[in-house]
Amino acid sequence: MRREAAETARSPRPRRQITTAFVVSRIAVLAVAAAILLYAVPPLVAAGSWVSLGLLGAASAAIAYLYLTRRFVPAKYLVPGTVFLIAFQVFPVLYTVTTAFTNFGDGHRGDKAAAITAIETGSVRQTPGSPEYALTAALRGDRLVFLLVDPATKQVRVGDSSGLAPLAGARVGITGKVLSAPGLRVLKAPEAAARGQEITALAVPTGDGVIKANGLSRAVEGKAALLYDAGCDCVRGDGGPWTADESQGYFVNAGGEHLAQGWQVNVGLDNFARVLTNPTISGYFAGVLGWNLVFALASVLGTFALGMAVALALHHPRMRGTRVYRIVLILPYAMPAFAMLLVWRDMFNRDFGLINQLLGADIDWLGQVGTARLGVILVNLWLGFPYMFLVTTGALQAIPRELTEAAAIDGATPWKAFRRVTLPLLLVALTPLLISSFAYNFNNFNAIALTTDGGPFPADSPQVGGTDLLITYTFRLAFGAGGAQFGFAAAISVFIFTIVAVISAVAFRRTRRQEEIYA
Repeated sequence: MRREAAETARSPRPRRQITTAFVVSRIAVLAVAAAILLYAVPPLVAAGSWVSLGLLGAASAAIAYLYLTRRFVPAKYLVPGTVFLIAFQVFPVLYTVTTAFTNFGDGHRGDKAAAITAIETGSVRQTPGSPEYALTAALRGDRLVFLLVDPATKQVRVGDSSGLAPLAGARVGITGKVLSAPGLRVLKAPEAAARGQEITALAVPTGDGVIKANGLSRAVEGKAALLYDAGCDCVRGDGGPWTADESQGYFVNAGGEHLAQGWQVNVGLDNFARVLTNPTISGYFAGVLGWNLVFALASVLGTFALGMAVALALHHPRMRGTRVYRIVLILPYAMPAFAMLLVWRDMFNRDFGLINQLLGADIDWLGQVGTARLGVILVNLWLGFPYMFLVTTGALQAIPRELTEAAAIDGATPWKAFRRVTLPLLLVALTPLLISSFAYNFNNFNAIALTTDGGPFPADSPQVGGTDLLITYTFRLAFGAGGAQFGFAAAISVFIFTIVAVISAVAFRRTRRQEEIYA
């Protein structure tokens, strides 16, 4: 025994078989990691983010060591999945939750220093008698600069956010546009138009004020009507002084008015309190939530019932031509959903819609709450039942026919055999898919936005429509006429996530009990 054990210990370990798929996956992971490293290093170096650069280098070295060694085989498969889980699931959820506690949105996208710069440069007004220049936009590397030509002297100067400097060797055309300049790339008209916002935002400081673009071919010198005073932490100028309110991220004057430009701050639970206490929002929240639940449940139950009925019919042993039927039935699922939704919207049109023409009716389908809700449910039923048909067909093929045959031998009717044998086994297999379908339809933005756009809208409430779901209602509140309010939208998204999570958790708990019964 000892001799056999010694021989076994001395025998070499069997070499691990290296498959083509293993090599290809290893090369793919290393290639992706190298691409991310090459893409991220230059901007991190330019920004001076040495900590982030160090973490990126350490992560890249760890991935290279992991996939270039024969050890840690399980980790080779777990690491990509974990990275994708963090990148596409954990990080978006955490970012949404943290955004919900801020005032991030239009006018609150940057820090306080950026807000001060925007306020001062945005308030620049041309002073009487100030010089005007022929403007040409150019690039110095990746940085935008102004090429300014004095019409009187034809002198060319280059300007950026750091100031003005003379430019020698520039070639100027008859109209005053700079045609070429050493070390600079002159932007053509389409390129300049594409950078219109960046050109408008650039301010070149001078001794008496700043030079700003007035269009794409002209620049003027002016002075800022609003200037920041660090001594009082306020902005002085017309209607001021405007004192900084750090709790709201605004400069506010004595009358309670605030400047349009602010900065991003943490507002705590203000966004959540606004959802619950603002009568414009909370007054309609319960009604929209009720219809949202009805829409999601009707969509799931309707598509499941219709898809299961068709699958049962085609699963019958006497059924012929099942392949042709299956191809025809999955056509709605194969079509682009957004295109089909637009087609259905036109079919419901009162004046020229196909449905009214076929029925010989004059029904305003999308102009009345009842018919509009029925219409969007029918459209969702048409789009969703092929998916349920496919998954039910697969589940039916996994159920042994001996079970239904045994039920028939015991004297059970076809309906009783379906209700007591087939349906419970189908629900055990498909309940997780039904729960995920409910979560999807609960936030089915396209089904509403592309058919009714949330309407019809009552005259006294243009903000909420008869077919609005919480997701479309949120979109209108957060991104309507008042500009983008990402923090507020994130707070409502947390409410929606909580509702769906609670319903899904209860449903999954019931599913586990069902699995234990039929195990």
